[in-house]
Amino acid sequence: MSRVLLTIIALLGTLAALAAPLENRLRNHPSPYLAMHGNDPVAWQQWGPEVFERARRENKLVYVSIGYFSCHWCHVMQRESYRNKKIARILNRDYIPVKVDRELRPALDARLIAFVERTRGYSGWPLNVFITPEGYPLLGFVYLPAKNFRLLLVNLDKQWRAKRDELKQMARRYGEGERKKLESDGPDFGRRLVNEYFGLYRAEALSLGDDMSGGFGRKNKFPQSPQLMTLLRAHEIRPRRRSARFLRLTLDQMGRMGLHDTIRGGFFRYVVDPTWEIPHFEKMLYDNAQLVEVYLYAARVFKNKRYRKLALDTLDFMLREFMVRGKGMIASLSAVDDRNVEGGYYLWRLEELKRILPARMLKIVRYAWDMQHPPQLDAGWLPVQARSLEQVARKFGISQRRARMILGQARHLLRKAQRKRRLPRDTKILAGWNGLALHSLALGYQVTRDKRYAMAAESIRHYILTRLWRKGRLWRAASGSRESGSATLEDYAYVARGLLSWSRAIGRPRDLADVRRIVTAAWRRFLTPYGWRLSERSLVRYGAEEPIIADTALPSPSALLLEAAHALAVQDKDAGRRRQVRRLLNVGRRTLISDPFWYATHILVMDRVTASHGR
Repeated sequence: MSRVLLTIIALLGTLAALAAPLENRLRNHPSPYLAMHGNDPVAWQQWGPEVFERARRENKLVYVSIGYFSCHWCHVMQRESYRNKKIARILNRDYIPVKVDRELRPALDARLIAFVERTRGYSGWPLNVFITPEGYPLLGFVYLPAKNFRLLLVNLDKQWRAKRDELKQMARRYGEGERKKLESDGPDFGRRLVNEYFGLYRAEALSLGDDMSGGFGRKNKFPQSPQLMTLLRAHEIRPRRRSARFLRLTLDQMGRMGLHDTIRGGFFRYVVDPTWEIPHFEKMLYDNAQLVEVYLYAARVFKNKRYRKLALDTLDFMLREFMVRGKGMIASLSAVDDRNVEGGYYLWRLEELKRILPARMLKIVRYAWDMQHPPQLDAGWLPVQARSLEQVARKFGISQRRARMILGQARHLLRKAQRKRRLPRDTKILAGWNGLALHSLALGYQVTRDKRYAMAAESIRHYILTRLWRKGRLWRAASGSRESGSATLEDYAYVARGLLSWSRAIGRPRDLADVRRIVTAAWRRFLTPYGWRLSERSLVRYGAEEPIIADTALPSPSALLLEAAHALAVQDKDAGRRRQVRRLLNVGRRTLISDPFWYATHILVMDRVTASHGR
């Protein structure tokens, strides 16, 4: 058969596919989040160029809805809207609906988060954006009740039909930005300049801090590990009474109140109140991995054994709840249980506690874990370490050792009872997040020499290098027997740092060859004359290369990649690459000075590079 004929047949097949009615393409997807939408009446499409080909052909807006498996409000919007046949009919008729797992496409998520934050002043998940057929975001929002969502769909379609060209031009103007070549915009940094950056950072961080309850902000409280790490380092270099008080308060509140799971261990993603009492109940691998590092570092800075224990307990939780034997660590534990109750897996009613705990133990537990007042949540109490062992011992006339033993027995009994409950899990094994986990295991192994940490670290290392690293490139994720998602800058950066940390922890220099291959590939794929790209290509025309990439809930991938590159350059005695790293760290100085809080990791890496130069 001739090549021309084959081309014609392929073209006819593509045209036929575009002309066929939309149907839901998410059934049996390897991503648990996408698979759970596989039975929606919405004709969900997978993200890709064919979506925009069809949108251009039919002159329709693309509706992109981004979420993740453990997101409570994503489940709510699915239940209220995406399983609503009337709403599904409108979406399927007037739009090209696309579902995206943010954990598979973090670069797309970051671009659209930035768009929604810029246009609305806030963002979150589920993240929903209408995009023109040319790829320019037009309108974005987060969760909407079904009635409001249906009204938006109807009214926007009317506007699109009446003012299509005008809306396209508006989206294009808003999405196109000016590109500038990378240039250093200040003097080469050394110890004095880095200390100035730390001073600016400390001042802004403390101005945003809550001096009464700890943490940053006055409403929802997130761990914000990159910011805490940098504030710890700033305090270590130049101790100050106010920063010491704020750090201790924050670390204590995170470790004993609602962010931390008193029964099973590990940290929830964030709390929904300013005093750290009520968590949003999903548990993410990336949060827990980072908090291991935060608490180990804090233990060293403040010479605090409790922080060390909390860090190692969290590492043990990760091994118990996230680790898949012979592979890596899964992504997350859901906020809702198998009965669709938010936090149901972690909450306790009085009648349950009476059945599980002896009367005397229950009395002590209710006092120690703040379970005497009526529960704040419908499904029951969340145990929190509201009172110290000293207070418990004094209240009940027992020794602190006895109080510790009783509370430990109570934890054991409640954990045993939890085995009858079911908690959905997102079983994707993500490259970047496992890089973070490998780094935390390396730190834990360095301070304990615990063989369990070494075994888990070796397993993750082997899985990354044999399953996710193929033919000179990384895959973003694996689930079951299938790989999915193109790796992003953060995957390469976090994997490189994790491998580097593990090589140092066990003193195995030959592993640096693997780090070198990954850093070289990332340098080639993501660094342009105009800055860093989050992904190799993007169908969305919003945002461009960035000279320095900010921290989010995760540390800046550009900063960590530069740190790994510098470490290799020192090892290889490559003066040229060291100069190049310093030049790239020196780019974006005005941005850093104007908003140092969101570039905490960049400052921290500048500090480490300066220390290695002895300047």
